[in-house]
Amino acid sequence: MRESIQARNLADGRLHLHEGPIDLIIEAFGDQAEIRKAYAAAAAVFQDVLPDLVNELPLLRHPLCGAPPGLKGAVARRMQRACAAHRPAFVTPMAAVAGAVADHILSAMTAVADLRRAYVNDGGDIALHLSPGESLACGLVAEIEVPRLTGRAVVCADMPVRGIATSGRATLGQGGRSFSLGIADAVSVFAQDAATADVAATLLANAVNLPGHSAIRRCPVEEVDPESDLQGKMVTLEVGDLSLDELRSALGRGAAAAEEMRSRGLIEAAVLFLRGEVEVVAAPRGLLAAA
Repeated sequence: MRESIQARNLADGRLHLHEGPIDLIIEAFGDQAEIRKAYAAAAAVFQDVLPDLVNELPLLRHPLCGAPPGLKGAVARRMQRACAAHRPAFVTPMAAVAGAVADHILSAMTAVADLRRAYVNDGGDIALHLSPGESLACGLVAEIEVPRLTGRAVVCADMPVRGIATSGRATLGQGGRSFSLGIADAVSVFAQDAATADVAATLLANAVNLPGHSAIRRCPVEEVDPESDLQGKMVTLEVGDLSLDELRSALGRGAAAAEEMRSRGLIEAAVLFLRGEVEVVAAPRGLLAAA
């Protein structure tokens, strides 16, 4: 294992894997021998994740317009598949990177071990494995910069949800700050896998917006991050005072985009937060609960 990789078993039984911008918290449930096999598989496959992504980074930062690029890495291909479903919207495969990494690691675990349930959490983007009759709960936050628990989601095995992702104006993502084109404090998405949820959360956070509003300060992304995959786009730096009607209008734009994604089978549910206001789109019965 490379010296740059950190792999350690935490006192509470979880596994922590870290290299560069990738930071994973993994937990598996079941027979101890199966858990050990799952953790060993996760650590083994993790060694190739960052080098493979770096090798294809120029293509991964390129917008998916026209024919998709010929990506080779397993994680890169997951990213591409998840994002391609949203064309012709402006999107690069990087919009799904954290979720795709989580899916990839979880797939390696479940391929070798019989687990009751498991999750891989990549900076808040979570891939889930649930055997029949099992469930997992996770917390929801209304402000990414102030991550206080404001709600709870319980995903059951009979739900078509195996991925959860959160994005917003202050998301900390791969390689540091991940900028948004919109003004959402947070958008949480529930979908068939983590990569699918990841790109949808990014695009829905962009959709929560008030274009041209004087209280919203924006700048070209090149001024704050010359290497961003959002080249040529204006990113949100600061949101000033907005009226209740304006907040609801911005959330309404995001909710309409979420409904369109749901109608196309791209997501199962979404929760959108902005300055204390909330929009919930198509939550399956029993999924969401108060904190």
